This record gives sequence, C-alpha cells and structure tokens, in this order.
Amino acid sequence: MLKMGKNVALRWPIRLQLLAPLLVLILGVFATSLWTAYTSANQAWGRIENRVRATARSLEESGYPLDAPRVLGDIKRYSGADFDFVRKSGPSLNTLGIDGPVSLPPDVVVYDDANNLRLGQRAVVGGKPYRCSGLRLLRQGRGDVVYIFYPEEELRDAVWEAVWPVLVLGGAVGLAAVALALVVGRRLSRRVHDLERRTRLIADGDFSPMPLPARNDEIRDLTNSVNEMAHKLAQYQDTVRLTERLRLLGQVSGGLAHQLRNGVTGARLGIQLYARESAGQTDTAALDVALRQLTLLETNLKRFLDLGNDKPQMRETCDLGHLVAEAVDLLRPQCLHTNVELRWAQPAVDAEVIADRGQLEQLIFNVLGNAVEAAGQGGSVEVRMSVPIAENGRGEGDDWRIVLEIVDSGPGPPAAIADRLFDPFVTGKPEGVGLGLAVARQVAEGLGGRITWRRDFERTCFRVELPVN
Repeated sequence: MLKMGKNVALRWPIRLQLLAPLLVLILGVFATSLWTAYTSANQAWGRIENRVRATARSLEESGYPLDAPRVLGDIKRYSGADFDFVRKSGPSLNTLGIDGPVSLPPDVVVYDDANNLRLGQRAVVGGKPYRCSGLRLLRQGRGDVVYIFYPEEELRDAVWEAVWPVLVLGGAVGLAAVALALVVGRRLSRRVHDLERRTRLIADGDFSPMPLPARNDEIRDLTNSVNEMAHKLAQYQDTVRLTERLRLLGQVSGGLAHQLRNGVTGARLGIQLYARESAGQTDTAALDVALRQLTLLETNLKRFLDLGNDKPQMRETCDLGHLVAEAVDLLRPQCLHTNVELRWAQPAVDAEVIADRGQLEQLIFNVLGNAVEAAGQGGSVEVRMSVPIAENGRGEGDDWRIVLEIVDSGPGPPAAIADRLFDPFVTGKPEGVGLGLAVARQVAEGLGGRITWRRDFERTCFRVELPVN
C-alpha cells in the first residue's frame, strides 16, 4: 500500500472540484428519475388493474348472460381484456379464439370479491402472453368462474408510455449537465493553466504582459494582478540592475578617481607655483581660469565617488546667484571657443539657500554645461533667476522658491529618451555617460526642490526650483 507523508496532500484539480458536486447532483437527478419512473409504472399498472376490477365488478353485479352470443365479445372491446367463462355445468366460452377448454396456469388465483382482484400469474395462450386472474360469480348463484386475461404486451406498452418521458427527460438533463460541466471545467482549467505558464515565464525573467481574457470574471481580475506583478517585478529588476551598475561603477572608479585626483592636484600645484613666480610680470587671468577648472575637476571627481552615498552632507548658507556667476565664468572660455552667446544677469537681491556648497555647484555646472553643449556652434544660452520677495520676509508653498531657468537654442533631447532624461546612464550624446542630470536631480530633490524641463518655441528650458532660506 502506498503511504503518503503527513505534509503531502492529494492533488485535487479544479476540474474535479467543479465536476464532483455536479456529478453528485446528476446522480440525484438520475435517482429521482428512476424513482419517478418506478412510481409512474406502478401507477400505470394500478390504472389497468382498476380498469380490470371495474370490469370484474360489472360482471359480478350486472348479471349479464355471459353465455349469450356476443356478450363476452362486447365486454372485450370495452375493457381490452379477453375472457374465459367456465360454467359449473355446461361448456365454457372464451374470446381467445380457442375451441374447447383453455389451458390455465396451475396456480391461477380465483377471487370471490371483484374488489380484491389483481392481475395474476403469467399465462401463455395461443402463443400470446397474458396476465390471468379468476372471479367466482357467487352472486349469480351458480358458482360459475370467469377468467380474465389481460394482454401482457398492452400492459408493457402502458407502463412504458408512462415511464419513458421521465427517463428520457432525466437522462437528457443529466447528460447535458455532464457535457456542460466538462466543457466549463476544461475551459476554466485551460485558463488556469495559462496563468500557471505565465507565472513560470515570470519566474524565468519574462515580464511581458499577458493578454486579458475577453470574459470579465475573477480569472480576468487574476490576470490583471499577474500583469501588475510582472510590471512591478520588471521595475524592481531595472532598479536592481541600475543599483548593481552604480555599485560596480563606484568600485571601479575608486582607484581611477584616486589616480586622477593625484594628477589634478599636481597640475594645480604646478600652476599655482607658476602664478606665484610670475606675479606682476604677466596677466594671470587665464591661469586663474585654469585653476578654477582644475578645482572643479577635482570636485567632480569627488562627486563621482560620492554618487549614491547617503551620508549626511555639511550644509551652509549659499548665495545661488554667486554660484551661478562662478559657473558662468568657468564656462565663458568654452562659450567663446564655440561661439556660444551666454547671457546672464545676476539679481540685485541675495538668493540664499541652505545646501552643501559642492553639491549645489555640481547641480548648476551640470545643467549649465549641458545647455552650452546642446546649443552648439553659434547657439545661445540664457540664464534667468527669480527670487521671491515678501514684506515680512516670509512666504508659503511654491511661491516661496528660488527659480533658476537655463534656456538653450539646441534641438532638445531625442524623443527616445525624453521621458527618462533624469535617469542614470541615459544620454543622447555619443560620448556622454548619462550622470550629469541624474546627479542634478538627486541634489535638487535632496534639498527639497525639483528640476524639470520643457520645450518652448524651439528652445529647451531646464527649470530648477529650490526652497529659499
């Protein structure tokens, strides 16, 4: 005998779960049909017996001259039964078409009261089967016996006529219910198997959506849930991949950034030494720009190492206008080289924000540098900034934000990446890495602000909103 473990449950498919109750119901229908057919058969038998009893009572009470010509024949036509009239003295008469005495079953029952008469034993007369019973005509005083022969074929026909509608109806309903249950069970089982295959594909990494069933039912709701789960898993997978790329980037960049920073530090020290020795002899403006560029490069390398680092930053009060002016000065030589018109007017009031100065510089330089590169040869870049002013020094909501807008005349981001412009490693430049705008968004959101972009009148506008101090 096969022994099952305690934790092993017998498999109970959905198709069987649907069919089992229905089969029990169908068995009940069949049993009810059989019982109804049995009852109908008994009722048909009883109706024939009642008719035979009524005929027997008429024979008993009326005193018909059964030995008169045509009397038994007339009674036969009205009752449907044959008769054998056996007189106590004299020849017998019958409607069976047999000359002489009729051979009777040895155990045929002869009743003294017509009310007790029942269809009796089976008798075959002239090759035809009958049900035979006898009635003793005591009231006529002679003690004659009339035997009643009811054709068994007519009896069966009457019973079958009463039974077959019930059997046919019950059988048809049962078979139709079984067929319908099989079809519904197979269809439901197939839909469940489709969901099972889909979940296996999801487990294998295929997160494509599953077509929704046409029928609006619980299976459709479950398919919707599976598709939502697949979509979220696809997002989680993308997040995991991005996180892994960032982690690997951080590991690889550690040693590289260390070497680059050493080289930048050495170059900056060399320029500072040359500028100190040449003080008063030559114009050091170009050297100052080079030093600022090297300082910025060193800061960028540090930001590159800090990408994704959640450690707290040292925040201080920073004048956003002053930082924008520094970034404009750093990028002015590049604009002159590429013939890009860079317009900037520093506001008359201070634009103070609480932030990590290095991060804020990185945000401004990334967005402004992208705009200069996007403008291209002979293009233009305009930097605008608005600072909210309140009489009591306070403001509320979006109206109390510093807004920095950088507008360039370039063609704008490619349509393929327009919706993912601030995602890491998304770039439209062949030599780009796709980290500049991602870092800018990280800094803006870390300060409680936001960065967006739009396309207006064939110009691209990046809008940075930061809470004012």
